[in-house]
Amino acid sequence: MKVSIFIKRSVSILAVTSMLLVSACSSGTKEGGAEGKEERQAIDIVLSNAGRKFPPGMDENNNPYIDYIRENTGLDIKLITPPADGYGDALNVIMASDDLPDMLLSYDANWFESYVRQKALTPLNDLIDEYGPNLKKSIPEEAWKVVTVDGKIYAIPGLNPIPGNEIMFARKDWLDRLGLKPPATLEEYKEVIRAFAQDDPDGNGKDDTFGLILQENLGRVAPFIGAWGIQRGQWTERDGQLVNSSTLPEMKEALSYLADLYKEKLIDPEWALNKMANVDEKVASGKVGLFSGNWYDTRGPILTNQKNDPNAEWITLEYPTGPDGKQGTWGNSYVSGFNVIPVTSKHPEAVIKMLDFMIGDGYRTLMLGFEGEVWNMEDGKVVTNFDEHNKHIYRLTLGEAIVPFNSEVSRERLDSLGMEFKLNEIVDKINEVAIRNQYLGVPTPGMGKYGPKLSKMEVEAFTKIIIGQQPVDSFDQFVEDWKKNGGEEMTKEVNGQ
Repeated sequence: MKVSIFIKRSVSILAVTSMLLVSACSSGTKEGGAEGKEERQAIDIVLSNAGRKFPPGMDENNNPYIDYIRENTGLDIKLITPPADGYGDALNVIMASDDLPDMLLSYDANWFESYVRQKALTPLNDLIDEYGPNLKKSIPEEAWKVVTVDGKIYAIPGLNPIPGNEIMFARKDWLDRLGLKPPATLEEYKEVIRAFAQDDPDGNGKDDTFGLILQENLGRVAPFIGAWGIQRGQWTERDGQLVNSSTLPEMKEALSYLADLYKEKLIDPEWALNKMANVDEKVASGKVGLFSGNWYDTRGPILTNQKNDPNAEWITLEYPTGPDGKQGTWGNSYVSGFNVIPVTSKHPEAVIKMLDFMIGDGYRTLMLGFEGEVWNMEDGKVVTNFDEHNKHIYRLTLGEAIVPFNSEVSRERLDSLGMEFKLNEIVDKINEVAIRNQYLGVPTPGMGKYGPKLSKMEVEAFTKIIIGQQPVDSFDQFVEDWKKNGGEEMTKEVNGQ
C-alpha cells in the first residue's frame, strides 16, 4: 500500500530513510537461529533515538537491550532510527514508501490524526484485548481517549511520566538576608520580587540582580497564570461548554499582573529575548533569586549556581495563590507519543506483544538498565553507577517509547539520580496543582488549519501587553481576532457542533 501525502523531502532524509528501509524492512518470517529452532515472527519498528550514541561495536540492532526484548518475546525485531533532526519528515518519507515497517512512533498529534483520516493505520481494540493485558492495566482511560477516533483505538500511547514542568524556586539565603518569608500569595510574591530587584539581596553593593526572570515566547509564566486557575491555550469547561482559556477574563487579569511587574522594572528587561540557555546562565551566575524553573533544575542551573557560590541555598516555594485562592501550573498531556501500526503490517499482534512486554515485565530493565551492572539495591533503594548509566543511556530509546502510568520504577529512577535533588518531591508538588487540557480528543481539522497562526498571534499580543507596547484592554481585541481567525470554528469542533 502506498499512502500519498504532499511533503517536502530533503535529499538527505530521503537517502538515509531509503537506506534504512532497504536494510531493515524485509518481508516474511525469519528463522530464529540454528537449524531446528522455531521460526520467529519478524517485525520492523521505527523509534527516535534522540541523538543518543552507542558504545563502540554496538548499534540499534546490536546491543544487549534489543536482545533482551527479542529473547523475552520470541520476536525477530529490527529497529530503525532515523536521524533526530528531521525525524518527523523522515516518518512521512517512510509512510510514502511502498515497504512500510510494522510500527512507527510519532510525537506529533497532527501527524497521527492525518494518517487516521487517510485510513493508513490499524485499529487496535481487538489486538489489545487479546495480546495487551499490561497495556490495558498500565495506561489510564484519559490516555486511551487521546488515541481513539470514532470508537476505535489507533495507537498505543506513550505516556508522559512527568505531570508538568514548572515549579517556583527561590534563594533562601537571599530571603534570610532581607528578613523575608517565602511568599505564598501574589501580593507576597510581588514584594519578594521587588526586594530581590532593588534591595541588593546578594550583598555586593551593586544593582545587578533580577527580581523575576522569564523566557521568550511567554516561557516561565505558568505558575503566575495558574493563580487564576487556568493555563494558556488549553480548553477548559465553562457552563457545560469547552472554551479556550487564553480568551477568558482571568487571562486578562493575569496579564495585567505581569504587566505591572514589568512596568515597575521588576522583571528582567531582556526576558522576551531569553532562550532557555540564557535563563540557565543567569541563574547559574547568581543574578536570579526567584524564578519558575523546570522540575529537574536542581540538577542543572541551580546546582551550577551552588557550585559557583557555596552560600547559595535554594528552596521550592508554594505556587502563587490568586485572588480566589487558586493555584496551578501547566499540566502536560497524558500522551507524549503515538505508537502506530500501518495497515500493511503482516504481524500487528507481534507489535502488541512487544509493547506489552516493554510496558510490563521489561520496563524496569529498559528504564533503569541491567541490575548489577548499571544499578544495585542498597538499603532498599536503587543506587546508580553513573559511569555505567551514561554508557547505557541508549537504552532509553526503548525505555521511553512506552511508559506505564504512575510507575514505581520511574520514582526509583529519579531518586537514584540523587536524593539531594528532591526530584520526586518536586514532581509530586507539581502534580498537586497541574492544570491539564480538558479536551482529550485528537486534534480537530481546525486545530491543524488555524492552530499555529493563533498560537503566534497569542504570543505576540500577550508579550506586547506585558512589556507595555499595548494596553491591557487590547486583550479584548485579541479575543475578537482570535475568534474571527479560526478560534470560533475550533470551539465548535471541540464541542461537537
